[in-house]
This record gives sequence, structure tokens and C-alpha cells, in this order.
Amino acid sequence: MYVAHLSLTDFRSYPQVELALDPGVTALVGPNGQGKTNLVEAVGYVATLGSHRVPSDAALVRSGAARAVVRARVVRAIDPGQPRATLVEVEVTPGKANRARVNGGSPVRARDVLGILRTVLFAPEDLALVKGDPDGRRRFLDELLVQLTPRVAGVLADYDRVLRQRSALLKTAGAATRGGRTGTELRTLDVWDAKLAQAGAQIMVARRALVAALAPHVRHAYEQVSAGQGEATTTYRASLDAVLVREGDADGPDRPHDEPVELVEAQLLEAMGRLRSKEIERGVSLVGPHRDDLVLTLGGLPAKGYASHGESWSFALALRLASYTLLSRDEETTGPDGGPLWSPDWGPDGEPVLVLDDVFAELDARRRDRLAELVAPARQVLITAAVADDVPDQLSGGRVDVMGGEVARVL
Repeated sequence: MYVAHLSLTDFRSYPQVELALDPGVTALVGPNGQGKTNLVEAVGYVATLGSHRVPSDAALVRSGAARAVVRARVVRAIDPGQPRATLVEVEVTPGKANRARVNGGSPVRARDVLGILRTVLFAPEDLALVKGDPDGRRRFLDELLVQLTPRVAGVLADYDRVLRQRSALLKTAGAATRGGRTGTELRTLDVWDAKLAQAGAQIMVARRALVAALAPHVRHAYEQVSAGQGEATTTYRASLDAVLVREGDADGPDRPHDEPVELVEAQLLEAMGRLRSKEIERGVSLVGPHRDDLVLTLGGLPAKGYASHGESWSFALALRLASYTLLSRDEETTGPDGGPLWSPDWGPDGEPVLVLDDVFAELDARRRDRLAELVAPARQVLITAAVADDVPDQLSGGRVDVMGGEVARVL
């Protein structure tokens, strides 16, 4: 698949821009602050409905505008030799539910367009996957899950909603308990416990399956990027496991990744029951996928805190390369509902668009060359760079100059 045309209205710094794109490599070149990253951020937004730079959609709307619109024409070969173009439009309105259209049709929920375009984005922020807090690694897993199985987006949204409401109820119950009052909060908690366990179990099962599927690709990608300097491993660490281990009921983070959703749901309910007094006291939900982590290990030691700067970069690149490999394969991995963890309608042109946002300036010469060699065969590669010399020779192709919010193709 590839993006043939990108159109932005009031997105970031652009009142309006039209950009035609071709398969192969396209480098977006221009000084910092001119809008290069805004363009590839828009491509990623169509694929994931999120930004790799900011957590909130409000920052995506140009100052003074009421909304932003991103349109992308995505070309896919569903049948060999029969490309099909799909126009995806996403309208971003701060404070309101975003809407989308497909081929100019009636408005639909934004998440209904997930899966039409898939991207893998490399950016300087990826270093936080190794060195940063668990929330970034959870987001990495969830964004990849949504691209593999778009329906998971609904489960994640439900979980976030229930988590907020349950946490608010815990605070209310705590205040009532400290004030010597008893109310309906404790009885209502049973309802929210059940809702949280139901959605949380689906997320945990999906994440565990994803980590198991990623693991060999991460290990192989790290070997390629680092020239075999150390073994990279990934493990899913669930807060649920820690609760059960303390009671002697589980074996820790090495538990099977294919446990039934119903079993994990029952375990979550049991864990919440055991922790209820602590949760009411602290006013927070102490167990569930929102407190889990993707553990990265290099040579038997935690990558965070032990890996050098170069090793951390290699691990971050390996995670993205592994994501690309997994998204490009018709690899049947069990999803949260017992079905496959990949979309059955991708067809032979399923590989995602690769986006490299100002990455090469961050890497030493050896890692630049290795990354360039690994991504060069991709169907479409979009690169941003401050100067043309930052783009490795292995990735020669089209060039678009970006300056002051204007784009111009260089022949």
C-alpha cells in the first residue's frame, strides 16, 4: 500500500496544502520548524488516530481554526495487479467527537477508518520506548494492536472510560469511608469491577499474544541493527501477575500468553476484590492493563538503566522494524476474541507505509547505513530531514522541499 495524495486543511501550521506522493522513497527536506514533521504526522494520524508528538488532538488544529481536516488517498492492491484507491478523510474538532468519511460518503465514527492505512513511524521520540516510563511502551503496544486488529480500538476506548469512572467512584468511596459514612459507592463498585475486568481481560490477552508474536522479530531486528551485539528480549509484565504471585496463585510474568479471556477476566475480578480496601484508601485502580509494562531486556539485563545510548537506539529501532515485519505478514496470531490477530482483507499489498521522521540525524554512521539498507525495499518510505545530505545514499528517490508552509517537488 502507499499514500498517493495528502491534503490538509487547518492542520498544525498549514491553512491548506496538497501533496502528491509516489511509491518508493520521498524525502521531505527543509530547515527545522518549516512543517516537515506536520506532514508525516498527518499520515500517521490517518492510520492510528493519534500523534507521535502530543497526547491531545487539540494541538493538531491550527491556531484560530475551529477544526482540522486530513485527507489521504490510499492505494492498495487487494487483488494482484488490481490497485484500488480509497479516499480517507478525518475531521478533528477539539472538544467533540472526531468524524470521518470514506470515499466522500456519509460521516462515520473516526475509528471506523482504522485499518485502511497502516504506518510504522520512526522518530527521535522512540528512544523513550527504551528509556522512558511504562505508559509509552503500553501506547506502543496498543497502537500496534489497533493497526493489526482495528476493533481493539473500541475495547481500549471502553476500558479508558470505565477506568475513569471507577477511579472517580473509588475517590468518593474513600472520602465517605474516612468521614464515617456508608453509601451506595461500595455496591456500585461491583458493577464497575465487572466492566473493568471484562474490557481489561481482552486487552491483556491481546497484548500478551502480540508480545509473543513480536519477540522473535525484535530479536532478529536487533541482531541486524547492532551487528549481533547482545540478545534483545521482550516480556509482558502484568500487574495482575504481581497480585496473584503474592498470594501464591500464579507463576509470574512467564505465564502462558494464550490464556482464555474468561480466565483472565475472573482473575482480574479476584484481584480487585483482594485490593479493594487499598484502592479505596488511595483512590486509584491498582490492577489492570493500565498498570502493565513491556519489559525490554538486553543480554539478560534491563535495557532501561543498563543499555548504552547506542544500544538503546538499536533496541528502539528493533521494536519498529519488528512492528513493520509483523504488519507485513499474514501471520495468524490469536486475538482477544479468539480470532486472528491480523486483518483478513489486507491482501498481497499489505505492508505498511514507513515514516522516518528526522531519525538519521540522531544515529551514528553504522546504524544509519544499517537502517537504510533494511527499509529501502519497502513499498513507500517517507523521510524528513533538515538537509538533503542527512538522507543516506541507499534511500535516494523523490524529494519535496518544505519551506514556510509551502511544499515544492524537486525534479
